[in-house]
Parts: sequence; C-alpha cells; structure tokens
Amino acid sequence: MGEQGLRELKKQRTFDTVSEIAIAMFLAQGFDRVSVNDIAAAAEISKPTLFRYFPSKEDLVLHRIADHAGEPARVVTARPAGRSPVDALHRRFLDGLDARDPVTGLNDVPEILAFHDLVFSTPSLATRVHEYQARDEESLAEALIPAVADALTARLAAAQILAVQRVLARENWRRLTAGASADALLPTAIEAANRAFAQLRSGITIG
Repeated sequence: MGEQGLRELKKQRTFDTVSEIAIAMFLAQGFDRVSVNDIAAAAEISKPTLFRYFPSKEDLVLHRIADHAGEPARVVTARPAGRSPVDALHRRFLDGLDARDPVTGLNDVPEILAFHDLVFSTPSLATRVHEYQARDEESLAEALIPAVADALTARLAAAQILAVQRVLARENWRRLTAGASADALLPTAIEAANRAFAQLRSGITIG
C-alpha cells in the first residue's frame, strides 16, 4: 500500500473511532448532555481536528444514515431492463428485510435499537433525518421522470413510495421494541411489504 493509501486508511480509522466514541457517549448520557469538547477529549484529539472529520455534532451520529442517501434513486436508475421502478424498489426492500438492514426497521441488535431511539428522540437529529428524506424524495422523483408522464407525477410517486417504506420500517421498529424478534417477525414483515407495494401498483379506493 502506498503512502496515500496509508494516509487514507489512517483517516478512515480515526473517523470510525471518533464516531464510535461519540455514539457510545450519546447513548450513555444523552445527545444534549455530551459536548463536542467531551468527545474530543475522550478521543484524544483537538476540537478543530474533530471538526475536520465531522462538520457538526449531528454528523457524528448521522453519517451512518447519510451513507444511504440517494439509495432509492440509485436502485431505480440501476434496475434491469424490463423491471419497473416499483418492482425494483420492492425487491430492494425485501432483500433488506432478509439482510436485516436497519433501514427496513427489521434489526433487533440492541445497539441498533438504541441508535434508532437516540436519533428519533433527539429533535436536532430527527430534523436532519427529515432533511435527508426530503432530498431522497427529490432525487427519486428525478430518477422516475423517464418512466412517468410528467414531473408532477414523478414527485407524487416518489412521495408515495418513500412514505410506504417509512411506514413499513416504523411498524417493524414498533414491533421489535414491543418485544418481537427480527427472525420471528420476518414473515409478517414480508407479507406487509408485499401488500404495501401491491397497493402502490394498483392504487387505493377509499369510501
């Protein structure tokens, strides 16, 4: 490995270590009770160094979620010929359930459950997540435009698709926090996903 590669490896290790220290402190003490100075001291780096890796305190946590940014649009863009956008996203969600991807809500690892609670019980973190979701909606709408009639239809479809995924994930989290195991919940989660995506394809009649 060359010098540049070693530098990048060292930077990544520092990035991962600082984030792990920060998240452990947030989980133990609460996000608002831990300062950036506290984290820098625990990681044995200076505050300016910390900010070179993480522009804000929230980024210490949310880079894990930011790694998924734009994923729905990428799934649609990279789908095989002949597969519809909804079919591609349906398949991706089912694969995520099988893999216990936290994005689907079906992951009962205690640290993952605690991380989820930290994010959605902390207003500044939850607000940032909503911002990520809004950007995902915009990028998905853009990816859908070639497959639909116009830009408004694409925006409406993107909003509906991502709302379905959020509702499914939240329902999985709710059942896990109520005591279900991910393995036991898997068949129910798959059935709910299949029903939800079928509803997306056919629409819904109310009244």
